[in-house]
Formats: sequence, C-alpha cells, structure tokens
Amino acid sequence: MIEVLIALFLTMIGVMALISMQQQGWLLLARSDYLGRAAQILHEEFEAIESLIMNPCNVVTAGPARNIRVSGMGAAQSGDVTFTVTPTITSIGTNVWRVTVRVTWTGNNTGIRESIIVTRQEPFRFPSGCTDGSVAITY
Repeated sequence: MIEVLIALFLTMIGVMALISMQQQGWLLLARSDYLGRAAQILHEEFEAIESLIMNPCNVVTAGPARNIRVSGMGAAQSGDVTFTVTPTITSIGTNVWRVTVRVTWTGNNTGIRESIIVTRQEPFRFPSGCTDGSVAITY
C-alpha cells in the first residue's frame, strides 16, 4: 500500500512538472513562428531589392519602412501579425551597394537583421535600350 502511494506521489510530481513547462513550450513555439515568418519576409525583401539594384537602368534609393501583414490582406485580420520592414541601402563604391534589411514585429523591437553586398550586373539591364539611371525606382 505504501509503495502504491509513493508511486502515485512521484507520478503526480512528474505530471505537475510537465504541466508547468507547457506555458514555456507555447512561448517558444510562438517565438519560432515569428522568427520563421520574419526570415521569409527578410529573404523576399533581399531578392526584390537585389534584382532592382542589379539592373543598371534603375536609380538606387531606399524606401521608407513599411508594414507587412502575415495574412497579406490590406486590413488586419483576426489573429494577424504585422511585421515592420526597414531597408537601408548604402553606396560603398562605384556600382556597389550594401543592403541592410531589418524586420521587427510587435513585442520585439530588435527583430532580425541581415546585410548583403549587391553590384550592378550588365546581363540584368532591362529595358535593353535604357541609359544608366533612366528609370527611377524606389524600394
């Protein structure tokens, strides 16, 4: 009888420990979800900016910070999360730029940030008859 009580007591302690860890598990799950979505947005921003810079027909300027909703809708949806994307483009030489993109979200003002070096690429010239800097595109 005492052995059964001891086994029940130890089982109860184990169950209580698992229940107390559940909140931390949910917080970790939410954090990893935010980081994964932010990394996807960061990657998409890099690809878009890089393709614009590589085209010698485009004037290189960084646009202002903008908000992106996970739902992709114009208005916020129930449970929607808004990410703030801040691009910075710095000239570091002739036809060479450093692109830095920072993605933050509500509750995390630090977010994630990454930089790449982008150069002009003649094969990316479009339209083919343009002169350098003839099309002003702000991103």
